[in-house]
Amino acid sequence: MTMNDTVPSRLQALIEEMNTLNGHEKLESLLDYADELPPLPDGIALHHDDMLQIHECITPVFVHAELQDGRMQFFFDAPPEGPTMRGYAALLLKGLNGETPETILAVPNDIYYRMGLHRVLSPQRLNGVAAVLAYMKRLATRFVAVS
Repeated sequence: MTMNDTVPSRLQALIEEMNTLNGHEKLESLLDYADELPPLPDGIALHHDDMLQIHECITPVFVHAELQDGRMQFFFDAPPEGPTMRGYAALLLKGLNGETPETILAVPNDIYYRMGLHRVLSPQRLNGVAAVLAYMKRLATRFVAVS
């Protein structure tokens, strides 16, 4: 599968990994990633009200971003009751943390589709999944002029 040049290599590797899995394995992989979502650092957890809530998600999912040395650092908070969203957020962290704002903005919106998640998630969950990257991009736009 040929990937668009706008997909960073770490994210491309994750897309390719997901494409080797069948439907059940894709869901299991998301659950595994859910366990890898790091807790919020104390400084961000203390200011949880400043995080953006991703309203399209069924479960309450929040995101925060910072620019460190010209590179984006994202932080997510999602409850254990939402393992699909936790897993997808952790997957995007693994694939996109440390990239420039411009790189984040160039990522195609259909990443979840390229992973084959449209075959295993309900349309309502897919709306939430698509929104996660959209909110990451919204935060990245705040830093484009700064980097």
